[in-house]
Amino acid sequence: MRILLLRVALVAVLLGLGGTQMARAIEVKVSAQALERTLRAQLFNGPEGRYYMRGDATSACYVYAEAPHVSFKDDRVVVHVHTRAKLGTAVHGACLGVSLTTDADVSLIPEAQGESVGFRDARIERLSESKELNFLLEPFLSRKLPSEMKVNAADLMRKVLNQSVATTGYTLTLNSLKLHSMLVDHNALVLDVDADMSVD
Repeated sequence: MRILLLRVALVAVLLGLGGTQMARAIEVKVSAQALERTLRAQLFNGPEGRYYMRGDATSACYVYAEAPHVSFKDDRVVVHVHTRAKLGTAVHGACLGVSLTTDADVSLIPEAQGESVGFRDARIERLSESKELNFLLEPFLSRKLPSEMKVNAADLMRKVLNQSVATTGYTLTLNSLKLHSMLVDHNALVLDVDADMSVD
C-alpha cells in the first residue's frame, strides 16, 4: 500500500507543481496482498504470526488463528484464516480435552470512513463444526478482525511522504485527505480520494 501512495505523491511532482498546492480527486487501487500485509501487521503480529483468542504461546489449552489470506469476491473482501485449538482443562502442563483444526472465512464490505479505510457488514461464510470453538471464532471474525483491518490512509501516506526529500528531492506534504467511496473491482479495492497536497 505504501508504494501505491508514494506513486500517487510522485504524480504531483511530475505535474510540475513546485511550491503550489493542489486538491484533486484521485483513484487509488489497493491489492488484496496490501490488505493482507496490513492485517498481518496490525492483528497477526504475535509469536509465529498468530492471534490468540484464548491462552498464549505458553498455554496448555489455547485457541488461535493464523495464516490470514485476503481475496476479493463480488463486492466483498474475503478473509480466510486457519485456526487451531486445544479445548479442555490444563492439568500439570497438558491440556486434557480435544484438539481441533479448521478453516474459517468472513466477508466484509469496504467502507470509506473519513481518512480511513474501514469495513462493515461482516458475514461469516465458514465456521467449524464445534460449537465451543465457534463461541470464540464468531466474535473474532465479526468484530475484532474487521476493526483491526481498518487503516488510516492519511497517516500512512504522511509516513511515506516524510521520505520524499530523500527519494525525490521534493518536499511533499499531505494537507488533507478524504475518502469518498471504495468498491471492489475484480482484483483491487478502488478508492475514490480527494487529496490536498503541497510540493516544495
